[in-house]
Amino acid sequence: MVLQAQPTTYEPKTQEIAKQLLAATRENRSFFASIRDQMRWDDKLLAWAMSNPGLRVQLFRFIDCLPALRSKPEIARHLQEYLGDESVELPTALKGMLNFANPDSMPGQVAATTVSTAVETLAHKYIAGENIQQTLKTIERLRKEKMAFTIDILGEAVITEAEAQSYLERYLDLMAQLAAASKNWKPVAQIDEADGEALPQVQVSVKLTAFYSQFDPLDAAGSAARVSDRIRTVLRKAKELGVSIHFDMEQYAYKDLIFSILKQVLQEEEFRSRTDVGVTVQAYLRDSERDTQDLIAWVKQRGYPLTVRLVKGAYWDQETIKAEQKHWQQPVFNDKAATDLNFEKITQLLLENHEYIYSAIGSHNVRSQAHAIAIAENLKIPRRRFEMQVLYGMGDKLAKALSDRGYRVRVYCPYGELLPGMAYLIRRLLENTANSSFLRQNLEERPIEELIVPPILREQGAGSRESGVGSRESERRSSPHSSLLTPHPFSPAADTDYAAVEAREQSQQAFQQVRQLFGKTYLPLVNGEYVSTEEIIDSVNPSNFSEVVGKVGLLSVEQAEQAMQAAKAAFPGWKNTPAKQRASILRKAGDLMELRRAELSAWIVLEVGKPVKEADAEVSEAIDFCRYYAAEMERLDAGYNYDVAGETNRYLYQPRGIAVVISPWNFPLAIATGMTVAALVAGNCTLLKPAETSSVIAAKLTEILVEAGFPKGVYQFVPGKGSKVGAHLVNHPDTHLIAFTGSREVGCRIYAEAAKVQPGQKHLKRVIAEMGGKNGMIVDESADLDQAVVGVVQSAFGYSGQKCSAASRVIVLDSVYDTFIHRLVEATRSLNIGATELPSTQVGPVIDGNAQARIREYIEQGRQEAKVALEIPSSDNGYFVNPTIFTEVPPTATIAQEEIFGPVVAVIRVKNFEEAIAVANGTDYALTGGLYSRTPSHIQMAQEQFEVGNLYINRTITGAIVARQPFGGFKMSGVGSKAGGPDYLLQFLEPRTVTENVQRQGFAPIEGAE
Repeated sequence: MVLQAQPTTYEPKTQEIAKQLLAATRENRSFFASIRDQMRWDDKLLAWAMSNPGLRVQLFRFIDCLPALRSKPEIARHLQEYLGDESVELPTALKGMLNFANPDSMPGQVAATTVSTAVETLAHKYIAGENIQQTLKTIERLRKEKMAFTIDILGEAVITEAEAQSYLERYLDLMAQLAAASKNWKPVAQIDEADGEALPQVQVSVKLTAFYSQFDPLDAAGSAARVSDRIRTVLRKAKELGVSIHFDMEQYAYKDLIFSILKQVLQEEEFRSRTDVGVTVQAYLRDSERDTQDLIAWVKQRGYPLTVRLVKGAYWDQETIKAEQKHWQQPVFNDKAATDLNFEKITQLLLENHEYIYSAIGSHNVRSQAHAIAIAENLKIPRRRFEMQVLYGMGDKLAKALSDRGYRVRVYCPYGELLPGMAYLIRRLLENTANSSFLRQNLEERPIEELIVPPILREQGAGSRESGVGSRESERRSSPHSSLLTPHPFSPAADTDYAAVEAREQSQQAFQQVRQLFGKTYLPLVNGEYVSTEEIIDSVNPSNFSEVVGKVGLLSVEQAEQAMQAAKAAFPGWKNTPAKQRASILRKAGDLMELRRAELSAWIVLEVGKPVKEADAEVSEAIDFCRYYAAEMERLDAGYNYDVAGETNRYLYQPRGIAVVISPWNFPLAIATGMTVAALVAGNCTLLKPAETSSVIAAKLTEILVEAGFPKGVYQFVPGKGSKVGAHLVNHPDTHLIAFTGSREVGCRIYAEAAKVQPGQKHLKRVIAEMGGKNGMIVDESADLDQAVVGVVQSAFGYSGQKCSAASRVIVLDSVYDTFIHRLVEATRSLNIGATELPSTQVGPVIDGNAQARIREYIEQGRQEAKVALEIPSSDNGYFVNPTIFTEVPPTATIAQEEIFGPVVAVIRVKNFEEAIAVANGTDYALTGGLYSRTPSHIQMAQEQFEVGNLYINRTITGAIVARQPFGGFKMSGVGSKAGGPDYLLQFLEPRTVTENVQRQGFAPIEGAE
């Protein structure tokens, strides 16, 4: 059953105009034009992509990669790798072209030339020019056809402050050149004036986020301050030159902040009366109708009209995928008909408020434009107050038909080089070849009645994804979601969306509340009681070591022994507690963490110096461990049956006994939680000894586990000196299992000590140890360098390089080495460094003075072995070591072999991909690794030969998610199964087989027999 939009008073007129427009766009083409297009390879590629989904994916991936390829043999090889895949059904002509034996051969070079020329031709269909001269010719042609324009400088990513400044300067220069050229243009009344008012002949469209490389909704005030200055510069220059400015809308995460910044600037006295400025609304967003209503109300209050460009939206795939990965509700409509219906509703809303809003209706859908015209004609809206817009190369015939009717049509013209324009080109190609695309359907000459029917929705329930809109907070933070990907076996926690004002306010309140608790004393928990200790240490804020976050009581060896005896006494009862009951307590612990999310994040930020977003993600991981291991224990508790006639065979699991968990400071909540609850849910009594520098967070975890319902003696919090209490527990004859995360040195010592059988010990101890890595990322010649630079910066300098998964080596192929280094240095230089409580901070301190001194020693060592490409002076207020980049590093150098555990990166140059793999594998470790490449054979080779426990391709190498990326390595990176994976709990259990002969006097029950 379907639901059709209710006809409005504008419907008959809409149908009439739509038919006229369609007729105009379907005029017969000449026979010669048809023959010419059949011979063009760019048209062939587009036609093949429309008819073959498998080919479309591979073809678009090849096109994405093409600008990075530097020679014809490279192009030929990639063409063969992408399109020669067995899963791709090739048209005969393309199959014949790819049938060359060697990329260096003449046939290979011909194929490379043919296809690259075709792609370039295709790009020029959608890009107005590669330089200002080409673009001016396009503008002059458009003006002859009585069409206005808006120019957008191509380029998707601004990742350095130097690039942000360049972006601003390029726009100022562009405006000046266009304004100068416009003095020689002949007036075109249809587009240069309306209702007796002269209109700006020149318009440019800008992306607000490109004005600041670190634009982030979490740092709303800081981002607004940096961006607003550059907006003012542009607006002043535009006024001086008589140029109109339009602000594009970008990804959903930035939307609310973009609107907020523009409203603030345009409300200032200097700019309040400006009417030559526009903003954009994307109709595929669920909250776009509400945004439009807010804009109208604001413009009314401002007192001067403003242009609103209404578009459907260009980032649908990106938005849906991001929401799925983050476990957030989809911000976009999932049904195209819902977007079309919303577009019509907002069109009507804008046009009915034409006294306050200049509407710019951007669509290639004939019905959408006809609907706008029907409303405008019905309401007799003055021509100044609305115009129609299309993208260059996308709606040429529609634009001409609209212009012929006397309407002002503006063509959105991107200009710039092909490489930065590739993402734009791929979006245009996706639009043109999608089954739901109006342009494609019209090209296929579907019946006119089918094309202009009002949007039809599939019937939706009241709580459906297409019914109504809610606030960003309720939509983005709610957990239920219908997955587009393989569903997980548990309900994952959603990270906080700091684009929501409510989330930012909640975070700030949590910091205030936590600070009020600074200096409080936290005591060990032994047998259900908090016990006093002789020794108490201070845990300080690494961003400002004069601040005492909390005081922590350290157990004596005698008290640790009492805890061991309490665990021993509690074990029989806990062992016999049903697994379902144990799992229920875990789930409750996860729920309590969710309730205390903002507070727990604040403790992590303040005690171990982790930036806010990364602290929040750690809380999610801790919650996920609780929920995932609960589900896993219930699965394992069912056991396995291997019955045969006359005999039952049960494969069952039982707890091991007493587990000692020794947790690190770098993931003070997540890793402590993961190891602890795994041991507990498996039925083991567990003693948690945290790192001294993160004991307050472990105390907070203890509060949660106690409240969740773990009985006394079953879970105990035993902070103490590692050399005394830690050693006592590791060597204890009643310890069955040790779960450790930390340094290689300590891990190896524990492994050796645990192997010794102590007097009275009746078992061999199991050791699970994660001991770090020397993680490498490879960047090859086909890599998307925008993506690679951002990924390396995040992987290397996130949490100041203090994650076991952090990148400390980058292995770059010679052909892109110098370009990569330049951008890496500038991107790192652009990072905000400071106290991690500040929302602007991306790199904070290291954990303590010992770490600071050790890292500085490695930096001095690096000076002897390599070149310093970047070293930023550090603050004296906290334990700061600012990001340092070494280049021309020999693969065998100390800084390329030893784990530094700080914000220090060694960039190694290699000749080819085989050498890159060899260098990557040339350390004692095998934890995480990364590859940035768009070469299928390189990706396959890395999958087969890169020796790491977790390999990440074309993304960051940190931030493993429970169940999605089970985490752990081999070689000297550790021993044991991966945390957050299906094998992990097995390490905390002993398997048993129980076989029973069920025959009696030769008789055995036969299943199903009467």
